[in-house]
Amino acid sequence: MSAAQITVPEFLANVPYRIWLALGVLLLGLVLAYLTGVINRRLLRRAGVPEVIEGTAFERTAREFDTSTVRILAQLSSYFIVAVTVIVALTVADVNYLDRFWSGVAAFLPRLFVAVIVLIVGIVVGDKTELLVAERLRGIKLPELGVLPTLVKYSVVYVAALVALGQVGVQTLALVVLLAAYAFAVVLFTALATKDLVASAAAGVFLLLRQPYGIGDEVRVAGERGIVQEVDLFVTHIETDGEEHVVPNHAVFREGIVLIRE
Repeated sequence: MSAAQITVPEFLANVPYRIWLALGVLLLGLVLAYLTGVINRRLLRRAGVPEVIEGTAFERTAREFDTSTVRILAQLSSYFIVAVTVIVALTVADVNYLDRFWSGVAAFLPRLFVAVIVLIVGIVVGDKTELLVAERLRGIKLPELGVLPTLVKYSVVYVAALVALGQVGVQTLALVVLLAAYAFAVVLFTALATKDLVASAAAGVFLLLRQPYGIGDEVRVAGERGIVQEVDLFVTHIETDGEEHVVPNHAVFREGIVLIRE
């Protein structure tokens, strides 16, 4: 026998059992990580998540990098299992000089994983909420409403970011102060951006209750003359010479109405 053939078995025999056990834990963890990623991906697809988030900004960005939101979430769960496995394997291997470091990592890792998941879910939900709000408001032709979908989106993302920061140890008091400041800014901005909308709604209630004019009447209002086609809570639609004018109700209420009798 050669010296190499004798040395290798002796070397393997001298390896402590805890090292073999740590390698077994690591191998088992890698298998579990792979299976977890595959299972989570299938569960998310069967739950209809790809169809729900289709068209969101996060999903479009993921597609540009040849991936998807479902795949990212599944891979994150696999990476989390791998990280936990490495920590457990090092603990089994009794790496004493890293005890303090790995104990800190073991305590921080689950919080970091939850924070990342919360942030991704918040971004996806914010994108989807923006699309839904924009779809609901598409029929209301008021420029003041154009900012609402974006405002709703970033409100959801902001709350998700606060929760994620809380998971990684940011002080609760700071989060409350930031949330209060953000809420105040949102209320102030909404009040300034929608003051005409609120005025139109109030005028619309008056017009719908009193009905000073109706569909088919010829009127002159806010500098526009034509036939009334529709009156809703926010606007009055007037058609003249093949053109349709959308007049905010607050302008109708403020400038008055002229009924044309010919």
